[in-house]
Amino acid sequence: MRYEKGHRNETRRHILDVASAQFCESGIAAVGLAGIMSKAGLTNGAFYTHFASKEDLVREVLVDALTRREQRHKANLENGVAVETVIRDYLSARHRDRAGTGCPTAALAAEIARHPKTTRDAFTGKISDLIGLMAEQIRQGTAEERRRRAITIYSTMVGALQLARAVNDRRLSDEILENAVDAALTIANER
Repeated sequence: MRYEKGHRNETRRHILDVASAQFCESGIAAVGLAGIMSKAGLTNGAFYTHFASKEDLVREVLVDALTRREQRHKANLENGVAVETVIRDYLSARHRDRAGTGCPTAALAAEIARHPKTTRDAFTGKISDLIGLMAEQIRQGTAEERRRRAITIYSTMVGALQLARAVNDRRLSDEILENAVDAALTIANER
């Protein structure tokens, strides 16, 4: 059976999207290849046409998802979107409640720490890029000061989102998000 030109790329893209959502919703360890392929509407054998292993898929999902976030940050810079807007969007109830379509850093950082060096290297490179873009959005201070603040802001945002998702008290979860917004804005000198 012959497929149209681009079918392979579309199929790969679909697998990445399905795996990303499942990893972010349930965790990498909890998601098997059979479940991903079933959800994608494909056979298990088709997986190996696109990826060498589950670890290869994990790495590709991380790079893809973080590249998309990076592209949004670049668009924010080009369009003059303030760092305050980025902080408020990240630490929103909407983002908290939609882990499957949200930031892979908040959803997967604890698991990534236990993955092989090649996966951690890819993750590290993308996180460094995101921090650099966030530093560019901060208006005040030297480049070094802005980078330090960007690291602190990003860490605050990721940790707060993880904690807000983990607690089972909705009011406490909302408080965590609200207070993290205030703290991140203070660090960014937006308040």
